[in-house]
Amino acid sequence: MTRRWSIVIIAPALFIAALAQSPRDKTNAQRPTPSSDSSAVRIARIIAGLPPAAIIKGSTPAYPSLATQMSRYNVPGLSIAIADHGRIVWAGGFGVKTTGTNDLVTATTLFQAASISKPITATATLRLVDEGKLALDENVNTYLKSWKVPDNEFTKTEKVTLRRIMSHSAGLTVSGFPGYSVTAPLPTLPQILDGEPPANTRPVRVDVVPGSIRRYSGGGVTVEQLVLTDIVGKPFPDLMKRLVLAPIGMTHSTFEQELTPALQSQTASAHDNGAPVPGRYHVYPEMAAAGLWTTPTDLLKWAIEVTAARAGRSTKVLSREMATQMLTPQNEDNGLGPALEGTGKSFRFLHAGGNFGFGCHLVYFPETGQGAVIMFNGGRGFIVGELLHAIAAEYHWPGLQTAVLEPIDIDSAGLDRYVGKFTQGRESVSLSQQEDRLYFTSTSGRTDEVVLVARDKFVILWSGNEGTVTFDSTGRPAALRVFGTVFQRQQ
Repeated sequence: MTRRWSIVIIAPALFIAALAQSPRDKTNAQRPTPSSDSSAVRIARIIAGLPPAAIIKGSTPAYPSLATQMSRYNVPGLSIAIADHGRIVWAGGFGVKTTGTNDLVTATTLFQAASISKPITATATLRLVDEGKLALDENVNTYLKSWKVPDNEFTKTEKVTLRRIMSHSAGLTVSGFPGYSVTAPLPTLPQILDGEPPANTRPVRVDVVPGSIRRYSGGGVTVEQLVLTDIVGKPFPDLMKRLVLAPIGMTHSTFEQELTPALQSQTASAHDNGAPVPGRYHVYPEMAAAGLWTTPTDLLKWAIEVTAARAGRSTKVLSREMATQMLTPQNEDNGLGPALEGTGKSFRFLHAGGNFGFGCHLVYFPETGQGAVIMFNGGRGFIVGELLHAIAAEYHWPGLQTAVLEPIDIDSAGLDRYVGKFTQGRESVSLSQQEDRLYFTSTSGRTDEVVLVARDKFVILWSGNEGTVTFDSTGRPAALRVFGTVFQRQQ
């Protein structure tokens, strides 16, 4: 997928009145730096208007507010933390922990970090490598005691290693986990890895030669979890607290799945189709892959610490060598835990996550000390990209300049030739026309305006993603390539 974060810088707006409109507009913010007033003004500008990734040359579009978009996407509550110059400059919440209540989200409300649990777990693994207790390129079966990765034809010459697990190239199956109701019986890790009841996912197995392809695998990270517990001899939440959470000062974070009443009172409820999930949330014995409860502030503390270790300024958790390896591409855009993008000052590490009823995103620029974490408790995740565009615009994140598009000259009749439905397997996208404008509907059902910047190339305004068009012999579009997938025209 072409990933493009093109940012529009928005002018200051009359936003003060909007702050008192609804729980979604109100914030309960922590301002941990002396520049709190400035930070408050900047966050007010951000929430007043969320810009798209690209604009048409000469246009002056109106940008919707955060409150508008939370309502549009059915997001009950949301929490944000922002870093600038290597420190957290603002953290706060919007909306409510549970629909139908006045229990507001604050900067200390706990959300499920979902797959952002993976790079936090990778930090513990790399610390044990630093300590000489693990090796990145050793067969993990050397360390596993309570269960072994079954050998088969694919593991004859290449083995499952921690480096491959953390970079999603170990050849292991099972991409993610749905979690379990708080009242359901929970499987052990061996039961999960073998797909035995009460596990609700398939067995985790090697089905391609390790190292031959990149494929996202939460199942692999669950093997990593078992490696850590077998080597350390402690429950996973305890070892993660000792190795990572406590040294960094992540005081509002835990991998515990049976939360104390005190912790439960701090959590946001997961929501499905606007309603709280029965039991308020699912639990995840696959803790390394999906089980962290945390806040945006604590996740930014982790990002800042990894950056400091990489620069040789800290050894609280990782050596400079291990932090550097974590943020070095292993295959395409995967490091050892985080995903990696950009070069020079625009280099950034990031990870997204989605559990049942929760979503989140982390991004950090180690060269400039800028970044943000967004966490929310239900609804559609489009709001994350929109917020990131607004934050990046306000804080001038590097390499993310405004995309100002100049459309090609084409009349309404010419646009009509592009209209149609395009499919790939069970997924479909479409192009539709309204007067002299062209719109793209994605596989998720979202519809956004697109601009033809060439006869065979279009840009989706809101996301900045590019698409290309292949024509048949009659000059009509035969296929679209967008998000890295080719969709064929449906006849």
